[in-house]
Amino acid sequence: MKPADKDPKRLIVALDFVGEKETLGFLDRLDPDNCRVKIGKELFTACGPALVKKVQQRGFDIFLDLKFHDIPNTVAGAVRAAALELGVWMMNVHASGGRAMLEAAAGALSDIVCWHPHVIGVTVLTSLSDDDLAELGVRDPARDQVLRLARLCDAAGLGGVVCSPAEVALLRENMPRGFLLVTPGIRRSGDASGDQKRVMGPGEAIAAGADYLVVGRPITGATDPQAALADFMSEVSGNLPNPY
Repeated sequence: MKPADKDPKRLIVALDFVGEKETLGFLDRLDPDNCRVKIGKELFTACGPALVKKVQQRGFDIFLDLKFHDIPNTVAGAVRAAALELGVWMMNVHASGGRAMLEAAAGALSDIVCWHPHVIGVTVLTSLSDDDLAELGVRDPARDQVLRLARLCDAAGLGGVVCSPAEVALLRENMPRGFLLVTPGIRRSGDASGDQKRVMGPGEAIAAGADYLVVGRPITGATDPQAALADFMSEVSGNLPNPY
């Protein structure tokens, strides 16, 4: 796999749909050379693995966002299935599943000669505030919990984490080079934040150190999705680090 800073496709479009026809119709309006796409729980539950194959046939790499969280053996089996049966580019597991589960996910494909997708951990959902975490018994603020879970993911052998834009700079400063930071909660000025509580603009997130940006409704709900994607791409490219 090429390093993220050499990857021309830094944007991942979240397919916020519930049906196959709507999803494929939307994808017909996007160029797979410009982005990857994310399939989450709602769409996968509605349409199943068959849709994954149809999206791939249109040339799109897929981030399978199912946030596996179960006993270690079950999660390892799910990771193997996503890689061997679906051939996804990236998938995630919940970091709060604990070290044994994370190690099982990271090592699930170690003895198999196959395509090895990125396996990353979900730290703290971008819909959660410090008050929400306190209700769950987490006394530390979100940024401290995110750093703690990111370090656990790295120690367990995962390749990166999902984190909000608010924690990108903190993680880039504290995590090893090459540890991927995948960042939802990306909004341009004027975009509705929806149910995201910790948001940032695309250029700011890249400048802070994000590797991949996940964008949903500002693109999927746009009158011209390709134009909206191009707008995001322009902000990203204007804030990429100088390679020289």
